[in-house]
Amino acid sequence: MRYDYDLFTIGGGSGGVRASRVSATMGARVAIAESDRFGGTCVNVGCIPKKLFSYAAHFRENFEVAKSFGWTTGEPRFDWPTLVANKDREIARLNGIYEKVLRDAGVEIHRGRATVRDAHTVELGGRTFTAKHILVATGAWPQVPAIVGREHAITSNEAFFLERLPRRALLVGGGYIAVEFASIFNGLGVDTTLAYRGTHLLRGFDAELGAHLAAEMVRKGVKVRLQTNPIRVHSDHTVDFANGTSGQYDLVMFATGRKPNTASLGLEQAGVELAEDGAVVVDAYSKSSVGSIWAIGDVTNRINLTPVATAEGMWLAKTLFGNEPTPVDHENVATAVFADPNVATVGLSEETARERFGAVDVYKSSFRALKHTLGDRQEKTFMKLVVDQASQRVVGAHMVGRDAGEVIQGIAIAVKLGATKAQFDATIGIHPTAAEEFVTMRTKAS
Repeated sequence: MRYDYDLFTIGGGSGGVRASRVSATMGARVAIAESDRFGGTCVNVGCIPKKLFSYAAHFRENFEVAKSFGWTTGEPRFDWPTLVANKDREIARLNGIYEKVLRDAGVEIHRGRATVRDAHTVELGGRTFTAKHILVATGAWPQVPAIVGREHAITSNEAFFLERLPRRALLVGGGYIAVEFASIFNGLGVDTTLAYRGTHLLRGFDAELGAHLAAEMVRKGVKVRLQTNPIRVHSDHTVDFANGTSGQYDLVMFATGRKPNTASLGLEQAGVELAEDGAVVVDAYSKSSVGSIWAIGDVTNRINLTPVATAEGMWLAKTLFGNEPTPVDHENVATAVFADPNVATVGLSEETARERFGAVDVYKSSFRALKHTLGDRQEKTFMKLVVDQASQRVVGAHMVGRDAGEVIQGIAIAVKLGATKAQFDATIGIHPTAAEEFVTMRTKAS
């Protein structure tokens, strides 16, 4: 059968764009449908604008630290509309780049919301198109718990477009989005409270990272309220909590998880198996229960990170059009949380490593960075290595501190290659840096 396309991609985020572009360069006839701006969550309401806001939030502290190094400046003033306008300009530039690389690769772009009719048919704007393969790359969407008054709260999607900065903000959640925005608002001078129903932040990460981050966020002025769960949001942004307390804010933001974007896509009718949360169930090659329908990125709810989605897109292109079937590789994926201070990690948490290997060696270090020694800043950098005792392979590396993501990216290569603790020890550090601590830790914590 002659299809209209070899590949029809639904969703123009990082994963969908990468899969489409690479497939086209391999000679496939490719179309992509996007109903909004190209770049998906990451470019528009995720990684990029969030990191820009994080940079902005750090300046207040940097101005203070500069005084201890002899710099005298006037009283800093922050203008929120300037930040938002400059952010919008940069995002628009990136939207254009994403669209250009698709066109340059020969991908045909369709504007609108596409749905799946059957194993080889897509419908969009009243028209149908056939494809040998259909790729679902529709991402995920923020979820707000079903409590009374939820309509008075926002999510991270809306936070990037606020007309004005609130004086008092409540962030609900304990994951990376919650701690990142709590740090952003706090750094920009907002009276910020973080409320989380759990006992420690960053569930799923090494437990010590969440504890260390919480302590540093409190030191920087964030009011961290653990085991505190909102049950009602009033129209004046007064929030009632399950423990009987309440508080009034100018802004309430929920960062309580994201749900795969599969509703009303026609997937179930086409025979595609979905998980309980709506995620597309896929195999190691990103194939769904229907042989011609594939899914990558957050819509599969595997590892919801932009670089993972783009890698999955590359692997899928190789599988479909490169004569090189390539399973996804989710082992030792490094990640960073751009809170203040930053958190970054690669490999296994101590808890998971103990479950997997039994006996592990743990090395820890906590210290005041050189940058803070001339002033009165007491912020502590925390580092941790988790080592499989039997093989002496480093199976986890974790950090809380300035530029943690930049540091762990390099460490991730060593962990991915299976480096041993002895090989870490044999590596001469760069002095004076925080990063050198990863190759100078000699005393076991346990």
